[in-house]
Amino acid sequence: MMSAFAIFSLKDSSLLEFDEHTATDENLKRLYEIKTVPCDTQMRTILDEVDPEGIRPCYKDVFRELQRGKVIEKMVFMEGSYLLSLDGTGYFVSTQVHCPSCLEKKSSKTGEIRYAHQLLGGAIVHPDFAEVVPFAPEAIIKQDGETKNDCERNAAKRFLEKLRQDHPHLPLIIIEDGLSSNAPHISELRKHGLHFILGVKEGDHKFLFEYVDKACQAGQTTEFECESKGVLHRFRFINQVPLNESNPDELINFVEYWEIKPGKTQHFSWVTDFTVTTANVFKIMRGGRARWKIENETFNTLKNQGYHFEHNFGHGNKNLSVVFASLMMLAFLVDQAQQLACNLFQAVLKKEGSRIRLWEHMRALFYSFEFTCMEDIFRALLYGFRAQMVILGPP
Repeated sequence: MMSAFAIFSLKDSSLLEFDEHTATDENLKRLYEIKTVPCDTQMRTILDEVDPEGIRPCYKDVFRELQRGKVIEKMVFMEGSYLLSLDGTGYFVSTQVHCPSCLEKKSSKTGEIRYAHQLLGGAIVHPDFAEVVPFAPEAIIKQDGETKNDCERNAAKRFLEKLRQDHPHLPLIIIEDGLSSNAPHISELRKHGLHFILGVKEGDHKFLFEYVDKACQAGQTTEFECESKGVLHRFRFINQVPLNESNPDELINFVEYWEIKPGKTQHFSWVTDFTVTTANVFKIMRGGRARWKIENETFNTLKNQGYHFEHNFGHGNKNLSVVFASLMMLAFLVDQAQQLACNLFQAVLKKEGSRIRLWEHMRALFYSFEFTCMEDIFRALLYGFRAQMVILGPP
């Protein structure tokens, strides 16, 4: 497990690249406390049998360190609560490679079956921070004994249940896209004591938008405008309205927002359990728009900033694909914790200018010189280093 974690911690592009270094590198054993480094075939065979849930406590351990150091407190957003953005993403697709857990989609035109793995990710975000704090992801895969595909809605139920098992008292505001603003999901959020700011679209919530329009004509909505840095922010909101015709007792609070710039206007709308006022509507808007950070700062970083998220490190017949994805997200969490809390890491990242450059230079030192700890590698990158001796051949 630690060898697999080292792959993603070092940002090796494949198990083959990692395997090429294991025969001679003592840093793996010293820094990652690995007694015996397995070959790539052995690693895949062993990890395929591992239950991905066994990785979950590692996420809790890192989060506890952030809590203990009071680092996470600066990400409190509203009424003592943190924003937790949820979204699904795919990381594996093939027409050939597959396992019993794969989701299957058959083309109506060609009959070709595409096999896929997806996951539901959740991360604490903040509009003012580039960093995010991910929780253990929930795999969107065929469940044991099931023949039908799993879906994001079912994965969300499992995610929320496990979230409250791991963090029973953590104050959270769930932010999600328009697919989540339905009565069953909102009921789940309320059951777990979670606040929410959920996107809504007129095409999916015709009853709600018509209800708000009629309320506006009757003078029951509140309209509010403010201007900042050449941008006009226009709001319309109303509290305690039915979500849809089928669930008239599911009352929510509705916010509609227009961002008006010269030559460009953007329109957004949300439902929330917070009572909306002119004093907090701007805050609610910022919270709703921060949902994109799960995509931009999490999934896109994993895909484009050196983590090789969509590379097939190994599929396996049972759990291998999910185990690799969970370990990669764990390595990302450790990096984000350092970016939030470690002055040395922050200074090195600023000097290098990008994550990809930092990973390249970190890996080059790791595989070239002996170090006693990872901190020394970051110090070498920040302050420079000098090789004491170069051995050209046998004496």
